[in-house]
Amino acid sequence: MAEMKYRRLGNSGLKVSEVCLGSWLTYGNATEDRTAIDCIERAYELGINFFDTANVYARGKSEEMVGQGLRKFPRDSYVVATKVYFPMNDGPMPNNKGLSRKHIIEQCDASLKRLGMDYIDVYQCHRYDTETPLEETLRALDDLVTQGKVLYIGFSQWSPVQIADAAAMQRAFSLDKFVSSQPYYNMLGRDVEKDVIPLCEREGIGQIVYSPLAQGLLTGKYTPGQPPPADSRAADPKQNMFLNGGKLDSAQLERIQKLKPIAEQCGLSMAQLALAWCLRQKNVSSVIIGASRPEQVDDNAGAAGVTLSPETLKAIDEALV
Repeated sequence: MAEMKYRRLGNSGLKVSEVCLGSWLTYGNATEDRTAIDCIERAYELGINFFDTANVYARGKSEEMVGQGLRKFPRDSYVVATKVYFPMNDGPMPNNKGLSRKHIIEQCDASLKRLGMDYIDVYQCHRYDTETPLEETLRALDDLVTQGKVLYIGFSQWSPVQIADAAAMQRAFSLDKFVSSQPYYNMLGRDVEKDVIPLCEREGIGQIVYSPLAQGLLTGKYTPGQPPPADSRAADPKQNMFLNGGKLDSAQLERIQKLKPIAEQCGLSMAQLALAWCLRQKNVSSVIIGASRPEQVDDNAGAAGVTLSPETLKAIDEALV
């Protein structure tokens, strides 16, 4: 097993493992609690110091599981990222979503309680809120940093214009700056390469990539024309809502199969190849994996420190055209 490598989160002094363990559709939802804790403990043993969650994942249960899984380790030895924006219940409560000062402050306190922690390392705006003045959002986040409840701030899935506006306002008013962006990015979805990554590089913001394996498609476990394996994400109604309910595109799967010989030639698993591909970008601070078994953590952690040659990168591009 390769030794875990660490990168700075954007221009901050915070160092995070190249591989981050996430909990989006797994912990508190589709994965048994004991297995979730086993995955978290295994990740920590392998040198993964970065754990990503959100208040809305399994409506708070994911935060509880992450907190439980990390409780036995020294607090200064790991980094926890969580998020705020989405509603936390279905009731007619107009202030129970978005990025208003009220919602941010209340949800930060609720997240701390569920995590069982005194502070959140990286607090991220889960989406952009068009109904709240940007200054209100940025001042609320700055206040949380001043109070010590939050150490660093970031966002997920913001547009280049939204990112640039926020960075300009943070500079103008001397507010705490964003250090992280959490975009969808993988071999099949490269939109952020055009504007988001160059802009974030200029602004000192690092990417924490989600879905680097395209919901498991890039692991090669799905065969064209065959039903998904019974123990896979595509076959699980609790997790396959982002995989067309398990009905996969055969043409896309055929292209993905062409990556198998490339991975073999590099001595990597398909998952390691896909993660190392994301990590080829200097602006990517970490890739978020979703593991439902400790063995998956072992395999994914093996992508840390892997450098893909220009020939390999060219072969990947050609395979996926």
